[in-house]
Amino acid sequence: MKRIALIGECMIELNGAPFSDMHQIYGGDSLNTAVYLARSAGKSAEINYVSALGCDAISDGMIARWQQEGVSTDLVLRDSSRQPGLYLIQLDDQGERTFLYWRNQSAARYMLQHPDFTKMADNLTKMDMVYLSGISLAILPKEDRQQLIGLLQLLARTGVEILFDTNYRPALWASAEQARECYQQVFSFTALALVTNDDEASLWDDSNEEETLERLKAAGVRQAVVKMGAKGNYHEDFTTQTRTFVATTPVKQVVDTTSAGDSFNAGFMAGLINGKSPVKCSEQGHLLAGTVIQHKGAIIPAQAMAQIQFNKQEPALCEH
Repeated sequence: MKRIALIGECMIELNGAPFSDMHQIYGGDSLNTAVYLARSAGKSAEINYVSALGCDAISDGMIARWQQEGVSTDLVLRDSSRQPGLYLIQLDDQGERTFLYWRNQSAARYMLQHPDFTKMADNLTKMDMVYLSGISLAILPKEDRQQLIGLLQLLARTGVEILFDTNYRPALWASAEQARECYQQVFSFTALALVTNDDEASLWDDSNEEETLERLKAAGVRQAVVKMGAKGNYHEDFTTQTRTFVATTPVKQVVDTTSAGDSFNAGFMAGLINGKSPVKCSEQGHLLAGTVIQHKGAIIPAQAMAQIQFNKQEPALCEH
């Protein structure tokens, strides 16, 4: 059984129109991926979430629900002086999103300053893979961010595979230059980068997917996936110089694109864990994302995924 840790922040999600009907749940890019990965990987992996929450009733409720999903919360710190952050999603007629956030004093933002963080971080040396996103880095104070990057680099040196979704959100960074500098540090020890073409164009001025792949290769990434929304994705193994393109199956009715990239990552990682080829990993990612975007909210009901069956092993191993 593979042991996977996902680092980040989960917040309270309000979904709806201001001063009208609101649906309350929870979400956050790395937590979304953790839940979908736990549902998809089955008994082939132990999924651990790494974060901090408060000691309030909402935090208790989140913990209980993650455990019900099969996500281990042993590495979730509890902070008696802070609570979870909050965000509001508003959707247009095409299912595209706009966000409002209240997270500056969230427990997750200050998790590296928690007195038990060092003890918790020791457990990461026991993992096979550690996953994080650009948001996982961006929410942290600058010194804490550098501390986390140093920890990840040390883990990579000991054989832990680092998986990184850049997930660039300009509003969370002091400048684009600051984000690029942090990303470059992480790329240098990343086993698998999962990036989105729009984000890469915004941050790096990449004009096409090939330019993105070449830049990631030069930065030290071993494998990369470039997600292109409805078009599909590229995967490249830079160690074998093997590149593949996998198209998506069109989705007739898009309800909510929240978690499209997060769920793709989970489907791809579930394939990786189960020894599937890059093409099969990509197909799983598209299948899961295509299901998720037909429902509202970051985390769709488990029964909506009941028809997805893709966690059997293949004889050929997926390079990683």
